[in-house]
Amino acid sequence: MNNNLYQILFDEFKNFENNICFDVPGQRKWSFKDVDILSSFFVSYLRRLGLKKGDRIISQTEKSIASVGLYLACLRGGIIYTPLNTSYTLSEVEYFIENIKPKLFVCSPERLKKISLTCEKLDIPNYRALGTSQDDPFLEEILGLEQDNKIEQCYEDDTAAILFTSGTTGKSKGAMITHGNLSSNAFALKKSWGFTRNDTLLHALPIFHVHGLFVALHTALLSASKIIFLEKFDISQVNESLKEASVMMGVPTFYNRLISEEGFDKNIYAGVRLFISGSAPLTEKTFSEFKDKTDHSILERYGMTETGMITSNPLLGDRIEGTVGFSLPDIEIRARKDNKILPSNEKGVIEVRGPNVFKGYWQMEEKTKEDFTEDGFFITGDIGQIDDDGRLTLSGRSGDMIISGGYNVYPKEIEIILNTINGIKESAVIGAKHEDFGECPIAILVSEDSNNLVSDDYINSLLQESLAKYKIPKSYIWINSLPVNAMGKVQKKDLRNKYDKILLC
Repeated sequence: MNNNLYQILFDEFKNFENNICFDVPGQRKWSFKDVDILSSFFVSYLRRLGLKKGDRIISQTEKSIASVGLYLACLRGGIIYTPLNTSYTLSEVEYFIENIKPKLFVCSPERLKKISLTCEKLDIPNYRALGTSQDDPFLEEILGLEQDNKIEQCYEDDTAAILFTSGTTGKSKGAMITHGNLSSNAFALKKSWGFTRNDTLLHALPIFHVHGLFVALHTALLSASKIIFLEKFDISQVNESLKEASVMMGVPTFYNRLISEEGFDKNIYAGVRLFISGSAPLTEKTFSEFKDKTDHSILERYGMTETGMITSNPLLGDRIEGTVGFSLPDIEIRARKDNKILPSNEKGVIEVRGPNVFKGYWQMEEKTKEDFTEDGFFITGDIGQIDDDGRLTLSGRSGDMIISGGYNVYPKEIEIILNTINGIKESAVIGAKHEDFGECPIAILVSEDSNNLVSDDYINSLLQESLAKYKIPKSYIWINSLPVNAMGKVQKKDLRNKYDKILLC
């Protein structure tokens, strides 16, 4: 049996090859057969360059069907694919190039001049520019080649992709994701979310990240579902496209924008059966406001670069705000603290084991050993608790935990309450140095109305109703916006660096 993920996807959609796979508004529609042919042209090019199974490429390109074709070509050729965030600087890119030494670097046209100099300096043999237009020169060259329909024999443990994780300290680590990891997760999500060929997925996510590249694309391709493929999240385009969609995947920022959009009403989302959120925590406030406006409970799920998706709120059944649901099929989760596995409802570091878990960090054997337990569980670094029914609630990252006077303070616990206060748009709680307690929490806040800030005393009075005194922030700092990455996740490392000089007393 060929465990190549592309073979698995192809076997599922080949019977519907004339159905629409990608609908790019304002451009063209691509059938499943068109997409298969596109990937066969790209893999022909890769093999002509001499790339073979196990070789690596890096792609730092804008979102396009051509970029998807390149990715699928890597799968079918057994070539390891590394997507990079398009906002990475040249110095960051140099680190990734030196780390995995790709045989080919593909970038957007405007980056080619600088990337070519870097590739020549680092002895990278091939570099090309791939744009988003249908008459892109590289794409036209690709389409002029002979097709190569061979799908490389791959095993479940063969690496399909290396994705770099930002981490909280030090340089990024390259997580080796296998064909087996990706296929097992795609099957689990298809089943858990009830995907069929009758679904239409609205895709407005970037494709350099697990969410847009793996979760969205694999689940839809495996189900032979149609994908409305937007270049980015544009509120007017999303509103228009939702009229034809049955499922939307997004980050919390997407849903906050929809809540604020006056024209977002039931005529737009009448055909949508499921809204899914991930990549950053969904606040209870957003969950509740979206439900009040649409009568839809957003389905929040939980995953990581190293594991794909781990848990999900149920398709059928209660979706409880503030929780990330139950473990997916064939995946085990548990909580541990002080080297002891915890019973239900006790807070600890979440560990996960299953076919979704990556095989290790690229060229970091010691770090890989450090992040796995002796019995094969991956230590996520996320703090959470599992209730009697198996439902997981997260409290934040272990690296975010604040130790104040010997007491553990979990920022998420405070942020949940802050985000419900009228006048506070969003919040981030970090630790600041304290002369007596070592460190104490401070809250970085964004106001709903910058001309009418909520008073510290009022915030304190509300927090004191629910939190112990040592958890109450010692200072409130108002800023225009929180620093976030491309997926809308708050970058607390940036906040800690910015406010590192604060000394409380």
